[in-house]
Amino acid sequence: MKMNESLQSYQDEKGRFTMFPGKKQKIKQQLMLEYLVSFFETDKTYTEQQVNDILNKHHTFEDPASLRRLMFGKGLLGRTLDGRRYWKNEIRTTDVDS
Repeated sequence: MKMNESLQSYQDEKGRFTMFPGKKQKIKQQLMLEYLVSFFETDKTYTEQQVNDILNKHHTFEDPASLRRLMFGKGLLGRTLDGRRYWKNEIRTTDVDS
């Protein structure tokens, strides 16, 4: 998935996100979460630690738990009731002009 240009100001020189968009920037939040979920494989299950590890490779603000919860809340990731297994849901990406 190609990253939306509006998110580039949130990245460091290595392409990792350095902060999460503010509360009033819902579209940028959604775009960032959709970009992050693109690093997960479809038809594969992940442990919570594996999800955290993937997220930590792509951000520096050290909050994989919040990202994981937001991705679940937005329907980008599914999970078992006990939270031990996660998977990537099929999604329709947000259509926004760069």
